[in-house]
Amino acid sequence: MELMKEKFAKLLLGEDMSGGGKGVSSALALSNAITNLAASAFGEQKRLEPMPADRKAKWRREIDWLLSVSDHVVEFVPSKQISKDGTCMEVMVTKQRTDLQVNIPALRKLDAMLLDCLDSFKDQNEFSYISKDDESQDGRKDDKWWIPTPKVPPKGLSDVTRKWLQFQKDSVNQVLKAAMAINAQVLLEMEIPESYIDSLPKNGRASLGDAIYRSITDEYFDPDFFLTTMDLTSEHKILDLKNKLEASVIIWRRKMTSKDGKSAWGSAVSVEKREIFEDRAETILLVLKQRFPGIPQSSLDISKIQYNGDVGQAILESYSRIIESRAHTVMSRIEDVLQADAMAQNPSSTEVKRSPLRDSLRVSPSGKFPNAREEVEKLNAADNPTSMTLLDFMGWTVEQGENDTKKDLKDDIDIEAKKPPNIVTNKKISYLDNLVGARSPTARH
Repeated sequence: MELMKEKFAKLLLGEDMSGGGKGVSSALALSNAITNLAASAFGEQKRLEPMPADRKAKWRREIDWLLSVSDHVVEFVPSKQISKDGTCMEVMVTKQRTDLQVNIPALRKLDAMLLDCLDSFKDQNEFSYISKDDESQDGRKDDKWWIPTPKVPPKGLSDVTRKWLQFQKDSVNQVLKAAMAINAQVLLEMEIPESYIDSLPKNGRASLGDAIYRSITDEYFDPDFFLTTMDLTSEHKILDLKNKLEASVIIWRRKMTSKDGKSAWGSAVSVEKREIFEDRAETILLVLKQRFPGIPQSSLDISKIQYNGDVGQAILESYSRIIESRAHTVMSRIEDVLQADAMAQNPSSTEVKRSPLRDSLRVSPSGKFPNAREEVEKLNAADNPTSMTLLDFMGWTVEQGENDTKKDLKDDIDIEAKKPPNIVTNKKISYLDNLVGARSPTARH
């Protein structure tokens, strides 16, 4: 209780414990608190192993405290009440805001799925990790040199373990896509700060540069070909391109909605062309998000989070962001083991590509980003639970015999308890939902 009082006192003071009134907004304080809690509880997941019991208990206890704030973010809804004399009246009552009422339980389920996935690695004994003190082994040669190198048997993993790892990877991938969709939608709904708008140049060419601007405004445009002409060899360069594209999208939107053609935001180019340019830039942003899900937040996202005043949105954004980050890390660790297995089976083969999401997050023919509602419905429709130990997997994949007893243990699991509810958002139409088809500026903005 004393610890909880201390946490909430810090939130009420906006992280300024001196009481000098220099604290941040309540929304930003909550966002920072959730982010810092995740950093202290999880750190960087270096191995596929269960989370220590004390840190897991701390995470569950303190995240419950922070999420409890969302119970008091309410909205008015009509409700019928019958008085003592039988008269029926319609009055307004309060209930938790719809997006929080549905998305918070969904994110809790996604969080639990990740913890269960790590717990499922408790009894595996086919792969281990090379100790830093073991000088006889070679460490990692890539940019993640501090991450332990997985060690598999000389002939690779057994077929059952390999299939089980792939199952875990696919399960975490579903969690990742759902968290990504929620986070992207919440960020899209946040208002763009005036300070960000004031820092923008007055036209898209100045933001993008001549070369990128010519490529986007050319008569024939192919996003995949466009990206092949860009230098995406480092995280910094990818983020720089993303910042330029997002700035140009905001500029073009303001030009399309500006009624005064002589104003600073006016445009001599037709609205139809501006809309085409914006769609092209958003398509590139979509491809970048799918191909490089681990890149840091853009300047626009950081600005939105910093100046956001909606406590509910701050909770949803930060909680979904840390789940997305953890899921991506777990997938990377699983990919490490699968890569070590592939190298053990065929030492002469080239290195397996280390982008586990590129195949699973390709842009669909309709140009759609993974939708939160669709991804969670896929999890709901799954016949198997998202976490399964190696013994469980063996019991489910071999013919019934001596292992029937192990298999029967899973029959009593309440699958429904592991299914997150449907997800709703306030926005009905966005470029994340549909990039295809012409829409008027009024309908989109």
